[in-house]
Amino acid sequence: MKWKKLGHIFDPAPYGFFGEYSSFAQSPQALVFEDFVRIYFSTREPDGDMFKSHVRYVDMTRDFNIIDVSTDEIIPLGKRGTFDEHGIFPFHVTRTRDGLYGYTSGWSRRDSVAVETGIGLSVSRDEGETFERLGDGPVLSASIEEPFLVGDPFVVTREQYYMYYIYGTTWKEGPDGVQERTYKIALATSEDGQTFKRHGRIVSDTIADESQALPTVFEADGRYHMIFCFRDTFGFRTDPLRGYRLGYAHSENLLDWTRDDAALGFERSSDGWDADMECYPHVFEWGGRHYLLYNGNEFGRHGFGVAILEDV
Repeated sequence: MKWKKLGHIFDPAPYGFFGEYSSFAQSPQALVFEDFVRIYFSTREPDGDMFKSHVRYVDMTRDFNIIDVSTDEIIPLGKRGTFDEHGIFPFHVTRTRDGLYGYTSGWSRRDSVAVETGIGLSVSRDEGETFERLGDGPVLSASIEEPFLVGDPFVVTREQYYMYYIYGTTWKEGPDGVQERTYKIALATSEDGQTFKRHGRIVSDTIADESQALPTVFEADGRYHMIFCFRDTFGFRTDPLRGYRLGYAHSENLLDWTRDDAALGFERSSDGWDADMECYPHVFEWGGRHYLLYNGNEFGRHGFGVAILEDV
């Protein structure tokens, strides 16, 4: 594949969502309209010495000039004790035969480890300006074989719903005494977009203790393509060589995937906002072209950029 980077298109710092934490715009996810694209992202709100994640959006023209930025969160956080009490990150919106669905990756704090996650479902009745959850619980969460950290949903609608997501396999204590998580990409399918059947892991590892996150799937040149990000379990916060980079797999049927990172044709920049990290990818089609949104250094602290697919 051949991608052309179009640059850094959104910096959240000038908008002052939450003071110094306004500089986060994590996991950009697109909803395409006829003459503009709405890109959802997660901000960070200070909460003592911790934070909470809230979803907002920016509307952009075909040249990725900013039209509008939402001033309020588009869906409130969950009630006390629910799976999304402390944040929603990421937030995937898709047009389905039943309307505009927003699949949430909700998270809540834990004691012995940092966080637990689950996947929820919400609907919009105002073309994506706000969303209302269908219930307080998740549509997909921990199970016997997927014991924790179920999240990062991306849904493709064909003859049925294909949900690509992640689940946790281990929590391990690192050299610095911090508990670090490892997670893998899996698949679940559904007839109605609400009740899902799990099919297990679908993407192989290329490094030891590999964590895989944020799968995004699109069709081009008669084949399905998946882009995701992956990192080492330890040292990823301080060592760029262990930090997030983009991976790739392809499929003929949306079920069986062959990994081939070298075929992606997408490299880190030599300097600047995405030189140390590329993460949280999202591909969308607009006007017959495919675009790739992604975060750069520091997990989206400086916003996101976009690239265009030139050749497969």
